[in-house]
This record gives sequence, C-alpha cells and structure tokens, in this order.
Amino acid sequence: MPGPLVEPIPGHPAAVARTSRHGFPERSLVVADYHAGIEAGLRYERGVELPSKAAVRRERLLSLLDRTDADRLVVLGDLGHRIGDPKGDEAEELTDLVEAVADRAELTVVPGNHDGGLADFFGDDVEVTDPAGVRLGDVGFCHGHTWPSREVLAADVVCSAHEHPAVRLEDEVGGARKERVWLRGTLAPEVFAEHYEVDPDEIARDDAELVVFPAFNDTSGGTWVNVPGQGFLSPFLPDGLADGEAYLLDGTRLGDYRNV
Repeated sequence: MPGPLVEPIPGHPAAVARTSRHGFPERSLVVADYHAGIEAGLRYERGVELPSKAAVRRERLLSLLDRTDADRLVVLGDLGHRIGDPKGDEAEELTDLVEAVADRAELTVVPGNHDGGLADFFGDDVEVTDPAGVRLGDVGFCHGHTWPSREVLAADVVCSAHEHPAVRLEDEVGGARKERVWLRGTLAPEVFAEHYEVDPDEIARDDAELVVFPAFNDTSGGTWVNVPGQGFLSPFLPDGLADGEAYLLDGTRLGDYRNV
C-alpha cells in the first residue's frame, strides 16, 4: 500500500511527497523557507554579524536528496532571502546550490515574497512557478504569502509555508525554548470560497488536508503559534486550517496548536 501523500522526515524540516509530472509518478523532496544569504541580509538589515552557514545548509539539503532518492526538489518559496535581485553572497550561495541540486534532481521553486528576482536570475535553468502555486499530481504547493490558485486548492493535500511556525515550550521552573513545528489539519473550503466568491464545494474536497511547513533555515524567525498576540502572516491562516495540530520535527504530536 502506498504511504501518505506528504510524509515529514523525522528530525528534519522537510518532507517526501508522492507527486506526478505529465502523468509520470515522482518522488519529491519538499522544503520551505531556505533563505539563502540570510547572514548577509541580517548584516545589512540589522547590523547583526553572523558567520555564513551556506555550506552547512547546502550539505543538509543535498544529504536529504541523497537519502530520499528524490526525483524532484520542491522549494515552497523564499529560496533566497533578499527581496529583489540576488546579489553578492546570496547570489553565490544560490548558484552553488542549484548547480549541486542539478546533479541529483529536477528543481521546482514556488516563489515567495522574498523571491521577486529569482526567475530572471535563474533564467531557464530553474522552473519558477506562478506565485499562486503549482499542483503536481494529488499534491498542491504554494508559499502562503498570497492566496493559492484554485488548481492548487483542488489537490488532496495542500502544502504551504511562509509562517516559519514555532511553539514556545516552558518547563516546570519557568525556562522556555523555541521549537519549529509542522501544522497539519483539514483545509477549510469556506475560507477560500469566500475569497474566490464561489460555493465551498467548488473549491476543495471536504477531507482535503493543509500542511504548513517549518522553515528549513534555522536562523530565521517565525510565528509563535501558541503565544497570545502573535498574528499569522498568511491571508488564509489561521481560519483556513481547521482542527490544526502541531508536531515537533521529531514527530511528537502536541495536539491543537493553540493550546500547546
């Protein structure tokens, strides 16, 4: 029996998806919010000096590609960090990454709010989809900074990103730590139907699933989903995620993300 359409890799902010392209089944490695060049961006934006983790990020990703034997790498947006054309250290990191990935798998990038210059930067070397996302077989992919297309919403599972979801966990003596999490639950068709001004049954199946990916980049910030006063960034969250539950990277189920 085939496994789940989208299955997180224990211990990693990445998943394997059963996708298809032009009628041919594929095995896709899916990651989100890679934010290449983030250290250079933080230096420019905030005056924060951090050593580059470009090589570490690249090797982590390539190791997962080798481990999963994926036919395709799908990046759910914010492959780069700079808003606009990649330059300097970020451009170098992106070039090295794409060259290394090309030796292993096809690459599809669903552009995020940080990826405005990627299509021109890569030209024909990388498939950069419409910002509203892409559907590959029974799985739809979007970044989440804008509304996904109706084609994406018609998939059995919709994968989104953008939020960098995390939870604040406290111990019995008041110590706290931040942990990246997955958010998974039923996709609420009525939320998207209101946006598109159609009936909910025209948008998605009643049992369609929405999966919000944790950020691959462990330096980036995120939305603390269980801290009062923290708002979501995506226009369709949290309402679009019915009965959403949080899971740690190791697979630990935390239950309703709002009550963690």
